[in-house]
Amino acid sequence: MATTTSPRFTDEQQAEFLELAKDSDSVELKLTVPELDHASTVAALGMDPLNAQIRQVFFFDTPELTLDKAGVVVRARRIQGKGDDSVVKLRPVVPSEVPAELRESQGFRVEVDALPGGFVCSGSLKRPLRATAVRSTLAGERPLRKLFSKEQRAFYAAHAPEGIALDDLAVLGPIFVLKGRIEPEELGRRIVGEMWLYPDGSRVLELSTRCATNEAFQVAAESRAFLAKAGVDLSGEQQTKTRKALRYFAKHAQPAE
Repeated sequence: MATTTSPRFTDEQQAEFLELAKDSDSVELKLTVPELDHASTVAALGMDPLNAQIRQVFFFDTPELTLDKAGVVVRARRIQGKGDDSVVKLRPVVPSEVPAELRESQGFRVEVDALPGGFVCSGSLKRPLRATAVRSTLAGERPLRKLFSKEQRAFYAAHAPEGIALDDLAVLGPIFVLKGRIEPEELGRRIVGEMWLYPDGSRVLELSTRCATNEAFQVAAESRAFLAKAGVDLSGEQQTKTRKALRYFAKHAQPAE
């Protein structure tokens, strides 16, 4: 995924984006805010930190980030007030090339993530879990693979580098996340804010909104106008919060038991 500060797609990027989006389930428009502007952005948008949902996010990979290099993301989350979940994600994907059986799966979703200057299309297979599943598994009460369904394990095996089993992966995390939502009347749609808190004291604040594939450019223009009017910096360098987390924790990785 590109991390340039360019706010616009080239003509070639627009054509590629439209081709991917037409066969996707949705588009998520994202913007990361410069760290120095986090407090002012939260205040300008009227987000109340005390209303934020707490999440704990764990990634699984080798210390060398072999899965990440192959475009595979393996993740589990604990979510305040909700059950846990697990995800196996592949990116990039070409929606038209995804097997029909997988596209019809209730837990599978194809989405284009777009941010200033770049985009990526991913396919995610998600499984809801009971509220204690992640914590008990990481405490060693059962193998890591038990967090994932038979369908997820097959998806993983089809795309992960050969010889790397789920039970062999290192635990990378957790990352603490604060997630808040607002729905400004002026914009007429929901904006989600996620603050990712890294152990070294750094932070990533990502603003996002999800829309139908045929309205992405209109929603992007409306959202940019709303954020600009609120004083949010739209020109900062874009960061991928997942990759930042993987790189940080890979330096301190311990194999999963």
